[in-house]
Amino acid sequence: MSRILITSALPYINGIKHLGNLVGSQLPADVFARYQRARGRETLFVCATDEHGTPAELAALEEGLSVADYCRKWHEVQADLARRWGLSFDVFGRSSSPQNRELTLHFARELWRRGFIDVRTTRQVYSHADGRFLPDRYVIGTCPHCGYDRARGDQCENCTRVLDPTDLIQPRSAVSGSADIEVRDSKHLFLRQSDFAERLRAWIDTKQGVWSNVVSSIAYKWLDEGLRDRGITRDLAWGVPVDVADWGANPAGETLDPADWKAKVFYVWFDAPIEYIGATREWADANGRPDDWESWWRSPGADDVRYVQFMGKDNVPFHTVGFPATVMGANEGANGQWKLVDAIKGFNWLTYYGGKFSTSQKRGVFMDQALDLLPADTWRWYLIANAPESADSSFTWEHFAATVNKDLADVLGNFVNRILKFGAARFEGEVPAGGTGGAAEEKLIQTLERGIGLYTAQLEDMQFRKAAQELRAIWVAANEFVAEAAPWTAIKTDPAAAAASVRTGINLIRVIAALSAPIIPDTAAALAATLGLSGEALAWPAGKPAEELSRLAPGHKFQVPPVMFAKLAEEQVAQWQQDFGGTGEGS
Repeated sequence: MSRILITSALPYINGIKHLGNLVGSQLPADVFARYQRARGRETLFVCATDEHGTPAELAALEEGLSVADYCRKWHEVQADLARRWGLSFDVFGRSSSPQNRELTLHFARELWRRGFIDVRTTRQVYSHADGRFLPDRYVIGTCPHCGYDRARGDQCENCTRVLDPTDLIQPRSAVSGSADIEVRDSKHLFLRQSDFAERLRAWIDTKQGVWSNVVSSIAYKWLDEGLRDRGITRDLAWGVPVDVADWGANPAGETLDPADWKAKVFYVWFDAPIEYIGATREWADANGRPDDWESWWRSPGADDVRYVQFMGKDNVPFHTVGFPATVMGANEGANGQWKLVDAIKGFNWLTYYGGKFSTSQKRGVFMDQALDLLPADTWRWYLIANAPESADSSFTWEHFAATVNKDLADVLGNFVNRILKFGAARFEGEVPAGGTGGAAEEKLIQTLERGIGLYTAQLEDMQFRKAAQELRAIWVAANEFVAEAAPWTAIKTDPAAAAASVRTGINLIRVIAALSAPIIPDTAAALAATLGLSGEALAWPAGKPAEELSRLAPGHKFQVPPVMFAKLAEEQVAQWQQDFGGTGEGS
């Protein structure tokens, strides 16, 4: 595969996301995209705001805005935060876009014409207190499977079982809290997911060893429990309208009356994954190449594309069953097959002291707040180094401070400042000439040979915690090299040896900047500037370490940067713990 297509789970339009949301999809997807670009591979990184559904309607009402204006406002906020966090999306689209509306209708029409959509009358919850039908997720109650008392009507967050509102024990409105609800008849379109059970299982079987364990286990759990058909329309005003005027007949000769569907929209979980394609179309249109999107999504143009998705575990069922069934059904008998995902990287939860982040209870750190405290790279490093890959991980201020102080200040920052300060003082801010590498340099070269290989392999395999460990090991090796070469001692008796070790150290900074750029891009760019290089000059180390350690020739000028990472004091950490919800007790 020569091209890489990367999608991150779409952040919901409703408000600013917390650090757990960030590390569960967008941030690791960005690291992977930056790495792929650094390797010279054609890469398209796609994301968007997920804008449909009742939460957007209710939030807009609270802010006194139309839903369209509310979504426009918060899309701009989220896009700005993405830029400040260094998320290098090629496109950050909107699921309410005309492109996504057209594509959603296309998929639904194709599924109808091929017999994979039925019309069924459902029993749907109506709230007298709210004067409206309630979408599944706005009915809450006790899960009949695990007993969780705030399960939603579409899925239990605790055990991940898919539910219908009528499955809940003691259901009530999540909007008003009222139990004065009744079930009424309502006509809806259903995707015949059960028709795809065998095909989905056979397809998922081919992904063993490719998908992360959390993804495979959730996908098989859904199939093992019996795949149910899924309603794909809702009685709402905000969403992709169900326009069936040009759908024609299904294989049984049945047609749809447009008048029956005017007050309905598509279920958000039907149109949101289609927005990956819609956003790509937004990107192509914005760049004046309206046909380019198809080469990423439809064969034969997309035959050389490797498609990788990033998401938290709550999104996995919809991406391993729902959306693939949609694609498989639309592909049946069609020319130009739609692309199915090749690899899915799923993440567990990042918790706050073992409990949930909470906006309402002001507990935990959110994306905007984090940047008010420290630069993005500080957070990016911590989150990737502690990514919740094989299990949930817990954020604590104590662990955060210890990681920042040890890894960024004591290891990376210390190495850079020692070499550049000494080099500037003794060699007038230029890479020195003279001398040859000794035993310390030979040891460094061997360490780099192994370390770069391991780091590269972990990034290729999307093992981000392990990749961060390998990168840190390279930073440690850099410090060990400087300590062993000790140019400040050698300068007194062997100036040439001191010059050689400083020259190697400065070149090592360039190598480290290139390797670190996917995870801490601003720091890498600052190091490049210190060395008088552009960010583009930080190509992925492709040569042997001995070659990479000699690319900056004698006479090349450099500067001494300010302190890169200030150590976090205990008093500061204690204040943040107090400001952001203590230890998370009661979560």
